Amino acid sequence: MKKSILYFIINCFCLGSAIAQDSTRVTTNFRDTISVKPDTSYWQRSFTGGVNFNQTSFSNWSGGGVNSMALGGVIAARALYEKGKTSWDNTADLQLGYVSQLGTSRKSADQIIVISVLGHKIAPKWDLFISGTFNTFFAPGYRYDKLPADQTRLRVSNFFSPAQLTLSTGIAYKPNDWFSLRMSPLAPRFTFLSDQSVRVRVDPNTGFYVPDPTATVYGVAQGQSNRTEWLAFQLQTVINRNLTDNISLNARYQLFTEYSHLDNINHRLDLLLTAKINRYLNTTFGLIALYNKDFSSSLQIQQTLAIGLVYNLSSFKKKVDPLKATDTLPGRF
Repeated sequence: MKKSILYFIINCFCLGSAIAQDSTRVTTNFRDTISVKPDTSYWQRSFTGGVNFNQTSFSNWSGGGVNSMALGGVIAARALYEKGKTSWDNTADLQLGYVSQLGTSRKSADQIIVISVLGHKIAPKWDLFISGTFNTFFAPGYRYDKLPADQTRLRVSNFFSPAQLTLSTGIAYKPNDWFSLRMSPLAPRFTFLSDQSVRVRVDPNTGFYVPDPTATVYGVAQGQSNRTEWLAFQLQTVINRNLTDNISLNARYQLFTEYSHLDNINHRLDLLLTAKINRYLNTTFGLIALYNKDFSSSLQIQQTLAIGLVYNLSSFKKKVDPLKATDTLPGRF
């Protein structure tokens, strides 16, 4: 009898070991056996897409006016991997919009930004990381002002003209889930110019913008298609937080400078404020502020305000209190 009991215990132990090695956990509750497959996925994903539309038309209107139509699209996608002390955060911000008046279409918004950050926690609030940031445009961009009388537009940008890829490594301070500060003492940047027709300059005699194949644009010299800044420093700050039930704030600030040109510090601020009206309708305020002497000697600003349809899809884990400051938003980070 004792031997039978001993054999039974040994067999149960062996069976338990075999089960523990399998991806399926077996729980025995009296006579019921329940098979539960554990969650082995460490990925969380989100997708937000919005379409904004505006149309105005006039017919025999005494007050005057111009028929117009505006259409724009915005996409924010994120894929976050977290396992133990390792994280891999990938975000993409895409934006494109056009305005049509009197049969002429002009670009009103254009942006491609992709950011990937691989981090490893070394302390409760500190990570070591390596990251890559890429930005460019979807479509050609034109100037319509300060041009000679015989010219209606002048191309000044295009897809991959310019495009910038910044690789960085350093240390990140993350006191909570909605704030991050990344400091990179080593951050080489590569600027690409695939369309040489975007080389323009200001004529000192007339003040007009004119094509000039010998001009240096976006920091890329004449006859070159790229520029490399090897020894550089980069600082990035990110805030991604719910302000109220229906209002969220996403802000990202980036500072970049080459050690040999500390008099040319680049600043970029991306801000997106979203107010949810209902499940499929929201209003957004976007602001991009850029100061880069290689692009322009003055501060550049792009501002958008839109109401439109929005579609959200997310597998991010929800916490008990969605307004808690430590909650992670599924948007860009």
